[in-house]
Amino acid sequence: MDLVIVESPAKAKTINKYLGQNYKVLASYGHVRDLPAKDGSVRPDNDFEMDWEVDKPAQKRLNEIAQAAKGADRLFLATDPDREGEAISWHVLEVLRQKRAIGQKPVSRVVFNAITKKAVLDAMANPREIDAPLVDAYLARRALDYLVGFTLSPVLWRKLPGARSAGRVQSVALRLVCDREAEIERFKAEEYWQVAVQLETPRGADFMARLTAFDGERLQRLSINNGERAGSIRAMLEGAAYRVTSVEAKPTKRNPGPPFTTSTLQQAASAKLGFSASRTMQVAQRLYEGLDLGGETVGLITYMRTDGVQMAPEAISEARTAIASSFGERYVPEKPRFYSAKAKNAQEAHEAIRPTSFARTPKDVERFLDRDQLRLYDLIWKRSIASQMASAEIERTTAEIEAAGGGKTAALRATGSVIKFDGFIGAYQEHRDDSAPAVQDGQEDDESERLPEIRAREDLAKRAVEASQHFTEPPPRYSEASLIKKMEELGIGRPSTYAATLQTLQDRDYIVQEKRKLLPEAKGRLVTAFLHNFFEKYVEYDFTAALEEQLDRISAGELAWKDVLREFWRDFSNQIDGTKELRVSEVLDALNEELGPLVFPSKGDGSDPRLCPRCNAGQLSLKLGKFGAFVGCSNYPECNYTRQLGTSLSADAAGDGAGSDEPRELGRDPSTGEAVTLRSGRFGPYIQRGDGKEAKRSSLPKGWVASEIDFEKAMQLLALPREVGVHPETGKPILAGLGRYGPFLQHDGAYANLETIEDVFTIGLNRAVTVIAEKKEKGGRGRGTPAAIATLGEHPDFGGPITVREGRFGPYVNVGKINATLPKTTDPASVTLEDAIRLLNERAEKTGKAPKPKAAAKTKTAAAKKAPADAKAPAKPRATKAAAGKTAAAKAKAPARSKTTVAG
Repeated sequence: MDLVIVESPAKAKTINKYLGQNYKVLASYGHVRDLPAKDGSVRPDNDFEMDWEVDKPAQKRLNEIAQAAKGADRLFLATDPDREGEAISWHVLEVLRQKRAIGQKPVSRVVFNAITKKAVLDAMANPREIDAPLVDAYLARRALDYLVGFTLSPVLWRKLPGARSAGRVQSVALRLVCDREAEIERFKAEEYWQVAVQLETPRGADFMARLTAFDGERLQRLSINNGERAGSIRAMLEGAAYRVTSVEAKPTKRNPGPPFTTSTLQQAASAKLGFSASRTMQVAQRLYEGLDLGGETVGLITYMRTDGVQMAPEAISEARTAIASSFGERYVPEKPRFYSAKAKNAQEAHEAIRPTSFARTPKDVERFLDRDQLRLYDLIWKRSIASQMASAEIERTTAEIEAAGGGKTAALRATGSVIKFDGFIGAYQEHRDDSAPAVQDGQEDDESERLPEIRAREDLAKRAVEASQHFTEPPPRYSEASLIKKMEELGIGRPSTYAATLQTLQDRDYIVQEKRKLLPEAKGRLVTAFLHNFFEKYVEYDFTAALEEQLDRISAGELAWKDVLREFWRDFSNQIDGTKELRVSEVLDALNEELGPLVFPSKGDGSDPRLCPRCNAGQLSLKLGKFGAFVGCSNYPECNYTRQLGTSLSADAAGDGAGSDEPRELGRDPSTGEAVTLRSGRFGPYIQRGDGKEAKRSSLPKGWVASEIDFEKAMQLLALPREVGVHPETGKPILAGLGRYGPFLQHDGAYANLETIEDVFTIGLNRAVTVIAEKKEKGGRGRGTPAAIATLGEHPDFGGPITVREGRFGPYVNVGKINATLPKTTDPASVTLEDAIRLLNERAEKTGKAPKPKAAAKTKTAAAKKAPADAKAPAKPRATKAAAGKTAAAKAKAPARSKTTVAG
């Protein structure tokens, strides 16, 4: 019998069915070894020797794999077809060799680009050896991330209290977000006017023409910069005569884009479906691993971690057949289309993301998929088939018009287009890039309108003249999708790590996502400013991209991985040594300088923005405390003025009272006569009525900005909770209020969440009764254990079923007496068995209350007697691909286990 090792247990079952009884397929559950989260796991002084640690759950699985390997004829390492998958195969093989489970058995590496019977059998028929350069690149990347994390993070902790840690790629991604925010803050709006005329042809059809020149001057967007000039131009056009000077109809073609890569799929899923990057990858993973289609488990898409844009020849041929069948022969281009990647440092070893069969249309599989799976599959199918379709044929029409009157002339232009043949647009319409500003009013958007018949040299009648005022807009904040696109353009990080990188930044409270836009938190701005001042080289975009290029050259066998590490470590360690004598006062001076315009905004009256508003003598400065940075007076302790840095520095520095300990009075309560004030506290801005310990207070709901709070909104908050009405069945009141965890309904000791704060003020009795009933059916926040939303399977080590539940503090996973809260960005319906096991293992280690393994022996083994301390140690969480992307400094310190020293 032959043994096959894959990563996912779900994939193991499917592949075992394809291979038959002569094969045994076991899962590694992702990574099996990692660097211990303690100093010294990578030793530059010993030629970068690395210690590897096997955690407890992985140890059990490796023992099972070793036992199976001893009785097998051959070993196939079939982990995922990417860099991480190659590393996992290498780790598994190293452990099996240490356990003497291989002997002289042949060992092969196979990769499944798709989980279909044909793809699996073809891969098994074409095995290869482990790609040593790819493993070397993994070792170099892992060592770099570890060295940066364990060397730079302690400097942050000492010099910038409150900072969490710094990572090699995460810090550069954070800088992108912070730089964009600074760009927005520096932006100064400029006024401009646009002039357009509604004209009518002799045949009675009207259209709009935009002014392009006036009195011999060609106009740019900002040329008309005040209302006075706009008014004089409008007056001239009101009395002008209009004549068409030329009409040109120009045919053009639009070609389709390539099929999806990892990053373009994340961008399109964000723009079209509203998915986060992590959600996109979760759903794509399920589509790749396979779903039950009427009794047969089939992988629906090819591997989803790729930056290749090419499709296999047989897939292209199948796509062309499907196009002819679904759209018609005219939609099939004369020749197949071939694409090449434009991304910096792109690796094209794998296909683009495409359906495993174009004959399997979204409509065909609709009944087998949940809503998100169907929507993502539909997106992938349409983009893939559109990439092989005929070009769209478009006719663009431009009419040039002359206006004359009062001794002056003006030129106007009307543009429009019409799609003569939709081509690939019939299958897939591109999404708009949200990293670019929207089309300004009056600018050409000529594919949205069609002009009526206009003839050259004919006179036109004026219907109306419009002059509209506008202001330039700052660049938009990054969304997850546009940040991923920017990172890819710069060559920072890799597509498989983008989702984990963004999640890490949010987990560390360095950035926050509001209305799908990424804003830097105060902590993130401070970390970026610190690194920019004292480690500038290591947050430079070009430096990080160049390092990624070196790692890619290692993958290609062009560079030795330890040579790259030596060069990096020589300069980096010298930079670290240079900060040992760095005083906190120097750090604060640098931060005050870099963040000064933001933290100490101009008061508008020419006075010193850093003058203390309380004592009018001291200077305000950033100060560092146990909980992070805040603003304080230099005259401390005589003057105890302080101001916390709020959720974002920009909001804190707005000068509206929300960022100061000086209350801003909004009005007086007509019932009590007490002042209603807006204040700032340790946890952000809040409303208060009156003074003293008995004063009524209310925090601002999420999404409410302090600068927009008026007396009416403040009184609404202070009136909470409000009574919605009396429940018709129980006779007890239903209350709507705002709590620590958001808006809610309360009835008879039970709670139900409301979607928005507006619901608190507007919800009626009938709707409230329905919401409470729905919550009760799902298992709400009542007494006792909430009902299970889903059962995922058995825990491989603890035993017992793993369930997903909705708790008082949000959704969580459970096994036995262990509960693990789901991350805020995780949809409970999308949680996989592997995700749940990882979260539960992490929770068990943190609490030190891991249940005994279900197959635990009743008596101690000899090894256990020799090492009782190890036997009592809590289980370390299983390393996953996402965890591997994080810096080692962010991980909890874990007790040492079995070690392996790798000298390279």
